[in-house]
Amino acid sequence: MFFEFGIKDIVDIVLVALMLFYIYRLMKESRSLNVFMGILIFVVLWLVVSQVLEMKLLGSIMDKLVSVGVIGLIILFQEDIRKFLYNLGAHQRMRTLRRLFSSGDKRHDKEHLKQIIMPIVMSCLSMSKKKVGALIVIQRATPLDDIVATGERIDSAISQRLIENLFFKNSPLHDGAMVIAHDRIRAAGCILPVSHDLNIPKELGLRHRAALGITHESDCIAIVVSEETGGISVAIRSEFQLRLTAEKLESILTQEMA
Repeated sequence: MFFEFGIKDIVDIVLVALMLFYIYRLMKESRSLNVFMGILIFVVLWLVVSQVLEMKLLGSIMDKLVSVGVIGLIILFQEDIRKFLYNLGAHQRMRTLRRLFSSGDKRHDKEHLKQIIMPIVMSCLSMSKKKVGALIVIQRATPLDDIVATGERIDSAISQRLIENLFFKNSPLHDGAMVIAHDRIRAAGCILPVSHDLNIPKELGLRHRAALGITHESDCIAIVVSEETGGISVAIRSEFQLRLTAEKLESILTQEMA
């Protein structure tokens, strides 16, 4: 028995251990740890009953529960599964590989990127001082056509004055989100999915929940200007960065959009 245990078996055990650890961490973050532990206990009991004790009747019942339970788990943890698959595909290294294989004048790219970022940063700074609420979503790899369809299409060049006018308190579009895609303002007054994460601080309002909600479903960047405090926040990959200065916002956008 021991002579048949090779390197492939060691790799197999390590991979299973890593998978269980990642699932454990994911369930802990999503406040579903008790459910995960219950599933783990059931699987251990199932293996003991069917494989070790060889109880055929009880084992067959548990086999049926396992086969049906897989579908139930997919339905129950669909948001966590979506987040897992997104983290698997939208990792930072994927963007690094794309930059390695991309061609063109890097200096021109930096200047073009600055022309896009600076109007956003300056408008957020201005609205922050005036305590004007704003929610700006910047599309990256994941298309946001379904979100754009919920608002008013604009298709305009990115302009500080236009951004501030759209979020002006008397503007009919100031309550919704602005979507920026392909270096243009695509739409305003858009409706975003709201996150129901219980870990969000209570002082953060509906704009922040909407910003976090859209980052659950895509790889976009969501910028929020608080109407109550004037604070600037950014949601990326289902995580918030709060109380940002204009310089920090510019640094984050430059890093994430490069």
